[in-house]
Amino acid sequence: MTMTPRQHDILSAVREAGRVTVDGLAERFGVTVQTIRRDLGALCDAGVLDRTHGGAMLPSGVTNIGYEARRQVAAEAKEAIGRAAAALVPPGASLFLNIGTTTEAVARALMGTPNLMVVTNNMNVAQILAAHPSAEIIVTGGRLRRSDGGLVGDMAVQTIRQFKVDIAIVGGSALDADGDLLDFDADEVRVARAILDQARSAMLVADATKLTRSAPVRIAGLADLDRWITDQAPGAGLERLAAEAGTQITIAG
Repeated sequence: MTMTPRQHDILSAVREAGRVTVDGLAERFGVTVQTIRRDLGALCDAGVLDRTHGGAMLPSGVTNIGYEARRQVAAEAKEAIGRAAAALVPPGASLFLNIGTTTEAVARALMGTPNLMVVTNNMNVAQILAAHPSAEIIVTGGRLRRSDGGLVGDMAVQTIRQFKVDIAIVGGSALDADGDLLDFDADEVRVARAILDQARSAMLVADATKLTRSAPVRIAGLADLDRWITDQAPGAGLERLAAEAGTQITIAG
């Protein structure tokens, strides 16, 4: 799905309250309950929210939504974020790109940047960049996660530890109000932490829907990231935390 401005606002409302009702949202936005039901239905079908009696709530934070569904959530925002991230990568740079639909958007946007070296545990990123005319692509070993083309486990970590790159471009499943980047798979998180350890600078690519979600495993905090590229201003709380951490926020598009 491509979210409308009202659906973005509904997600923000759910994040603030944890749970919302159809009647309350209809009154808040000045639209009919049928319109709100359609909005909530679309958000729930995409796995961004969970249905409740008469409304919706944030997902449980225990399991992730399907990869194809994730590709459809905020698809236009991810492409804009990908272009903004690629614009900050100079020719001749070395990069890590981890698992995620937003890092795939970055890979697509990097096709015009010459002479790159990209190390990735994302088979989809490797396939995208295979068509790059001057990029060297290095794929880590590891256990293949068929659901999303990710490579995880000790072999992936060991491969990453052999490199020291200019920029790590990473995504995650959620970013909470404390500024913690979160994910669902502990094995994937170990790889993401190794990526951050082995990079001279770190860039997070995460759209506003990640602020409405939760996940159980911590990857890093804002202080571990030099820049966060997103599609909407994240709100005063996270802006303050980013400023304290020295993390630059870039709004794509």
